[in-house]
Amino acid sequence: MTTVPDIDEVVHEPSQSFVESTNVWEFMQTYGIEDYDELIERTCHDVEGVDESGVEWFWDELVDYLGIDFYEDYETVRDDSEGPQFSEWYPGGRINIAHNTLDRHAAVDSEKRNTVACIWEGEDGTVREVTYHELHRQANKVANYLESTGIETGDTVGLYMPMVPEVISILYGCFKVGAIAVPIFSGFGVDATATRIEDSECSVLFTGDGFQRRGGEILLKGAADDAIDEAGHVEHTVVFDRLGASNDGSTVDVPWNADHDEWWADAIETQDDAYDTKELPSDQESMLLYSSGTTGKPKGIVHTHAGVQMQTAKEIHFGFDQKPSDRFFWVSDIGWMMGPWTLIGNQTFGGTIFMYEGAPDHPEPDRFWEMIDRHKLTTFGISPTAIRALRKYDDEWIEKHDLSSLRLLGSTGEPWDPESWQWFYENVGGGEAPIINISGGTEICGCFLMPMPTQPLKPCSLGGPGLGMNIDIVNSEGESVADDHERGFLVARDSCPSMTKSLWEGDERYLNTYWSTWEDLWDHGDWAQKDEDGFWFLHGRADDALNVAGRKVGPAEVEGALIEHESVNQAAAVGVPDDTTGTAVVAYVVLEDGVAESDDLREELRALVGEELGKPFRPREVLFVDEFPKTQSGKIIRRAISSLYQGEDLGDMSSIENPEALEKIENAK
Repeated sequence: MTTVPDIDEVVHEPSQSFVESTNVWEFMQTYGIEDYDELIERTCHDVEGVDESGVEWFWDELVDYLGIDFYEDYETVRDDSEGPQFSEWYPGGRINIAHNTLDRHAAVDSEKRNTVACIWEGEDGTVREVTYHELHRQANKVANYLESTGIETGDTVGLYMPMVPEVISILYGCFKVGAIAVPIFSGFGVDATATRIEDSECSVLFTGDGFQRRGGEILLKGAADDAIDEAGHVEHTVVFDRLGASNDGSTVDVPWNADHDEWWADAIETQDDAYDTKELPSDQESMLLYSSGTTGKPKGIVHTHAGVQMQTAKEIHFGFDQKPSDRFFWVSDIGWMMGPWTLIGNQTFGGTIFMYEGAPDHPEPDRFWEMIDRHKLTTFGISPTAIRALRKYDDEWIEKHDLSSLRLLGSTGEPWDPESWQWFYENVGGGEAPIINISGGTEICGCFLMPMPTQPLKPCSLGGPGLGMNIDIVNSEGESVADDHERGFLVARDSCPSMTKSLWEGDERYLNTYWSTWEDLWDHGDWAQKDEDGFWFLHGRADDALNVAGRKVGPAEVEGALIEHESVNQAAAVGVPDDTTGTAVVAYVVLEDGVAESDDLREELRALVGEELGKPFRPREVLFVDEFPKTQSGKIIRRAISSLYQGEDLGDMSSIENPEALEKIENAK
């Protein structure tokens, strides 16, 4: 069993040879930057007496440094005459993401032309490799198809697709014609999908007959049809044949409407494979990404070509130290921010990404480790919750595989607990690969916090601010408390190129959501803290805070205390109404294999939380379950757990990966 590390002690210390091999080290040498603190100061703040410093200097210098092509140069780096809320980045410039990620790599004289852009593996073991040349031809066909349907610059196009390589050509085909891509999570049900179609008003929807999951076939086309019936707007549906439904002898039954449905082979493969990519203004909308919508109507987050291009390339190049030989795998779906982030960031440099269709533990719990070994993947990103679930299996599942190809690990989504972080670091990374634990959001298609691979790491830390990100921690009055090492609210003091230019439904909700708490500060909604050694940590969402008798604590802290017990594998803490304290903590626990449930263990766990966090936060109840309801990306759906405990309506559960877990939560003892 992995030893629980001390969260205040440095666990990872990169060797000097590794440090000097990194892209960020090369950048520091180029600009005479001596250490990490100076790196953050120079790229995030205007330094008195230093011309080469500040947010605008960094984002200007980065264009040439990373080799980003603009068709026409921008007039100035930023126009923030209307304040940070409505900054315009690279005004006057013309650019297209698809040119930078695809066209230039597929050129006849490019050494990347026949490089593999995507390695794909289906759950059934089928493997496909797609080169930049092949991807370019296919994206051009998509672009020509879109124009044939009347799609023009600024029109929206939906992607409700299985995770197959074709999602890349659809995304880039949209960019080529200036359409706004609207990725929709393939695990969503009818209502969630319809909400996004209705709000974006997309007239073209790409979908599939279905996909494979846990040895079965998940049908997608019927849900797409029902969502279209509910939402309207869609005039053309292109259906990719993943399960063989278009074959005459297929047993897959797919509903069909000849008035607007076309198979991929008929709609796309028949198109011309040449297309002149449009030269678009820097602030032309590229994607409409929706927040998860766990409370209220999902927010439509608007991203631009220049913004997404610059942010994703910066983070992959520096934070994930992208090298030509890398094979990059992040467990995600095209419908989540990390899907487009992975594609655009890596393929800006002609990199190879790995895409997997299925479940992490099918047909055996070592599916990820087996694929990393077999494909010699070099970068692996995953959520903490997914690691906690995989850690529950015996270590022999991971020990049978050679994971030495991994150079860096990545994680995002929610706070870590120290034991799971250490297990990931030791067992998956071999005690050598740094965990680049990142946090930002759909709103910036990137990270506010991101360690550099040159940094030492403490368990669960997020390093510090991302390069070019002016980030701070403030108290309820908006006063900085970062250097006082107090817990406070994570904010941005300045804009960045990829910050959403507003929300799809208008400026009012955008301003109220992000800019209304304090003057000219972006309120990100996370609790953060910087320790005395300069390491930044997150303590969960501020709006998830458990307010017990006037004292607040994040669910992640309660869960972290519970997971410290050797018998506990996973934990979920929720707040419920209490007549005495206002809110009481209820904890649900998944035990390690072979551990028996008992009242004595419940009391041990309650006492442990009390010792760690204080008596008010001792759980009123500790309930044992086999699993938690989770999204397909591995996040625990605490809202559902709380609602079940209180007997409330669950609302939209269409994003749930394991609906059978809901009954287990309801019957927990």
